[in-house]
Amino acid sequence: MGRRALHHRASGRADVTGEAASGTVNLHATAIVVGATGLLFLGPSGAGKSRTAFACLAQARARGWHAALVADDRTLVTPMLTPGRTPGAGRLIASCPAPLEGLVELRGTGIVTVPRTPRAVLDLAVALEAPSAEGRLPPENETFSCAGTALPLLRLWADGAADPLSRILAGRPALFSAR
Repeated sequence: MGRRALHHRASGRADVTGEAASGTVNLHATAIVVGATGLLFLGPSGAGKSRTAFACLAQARARGWHAALVADDRTLVTPMLTPGRTPGAGRLIASCPAPLEGLVELRGTGIVTVPRTPRAVLDLAVALEAPSAEGRLPPENETFSCAGTALPLLRLWADGAADPLSRILAGRPALFSAR
């Protein structure tokens, strides 16, 4: 299977709400940090981004790992270029608009407060999708591109599985074992 990229642009996509002059993009996404690994959950409204991120936070804390929310529903993503590197070879930094800091909306439960961190370097984009017979094996080496910078992308079925963090760990173990 080949390499594919999932791109988000400031126009033409419902999940991107705008791009600031600084290069910051406001995504309809949820960001968390588990240990030292920054995760960005993507998907359409109602896909389960908040529910999946909240479950990952709970599972990480149950393992005794550091886990914190960066942003829910609206995530500000800013490219950070490394001096001497080519554009697109930097990192993406996630942060949260001030009114939403530390808040997660859990459908059916309400808005809850969780431990938070003001920002995190993103290491992996997790695209939530409906289960599909055609999509059993996703393409290899997929990426998510935002603000000219690419992140590895992992597709995760939003099927209500009880332990999404274990599935992310199974799909990208190197992100967690080297930290």
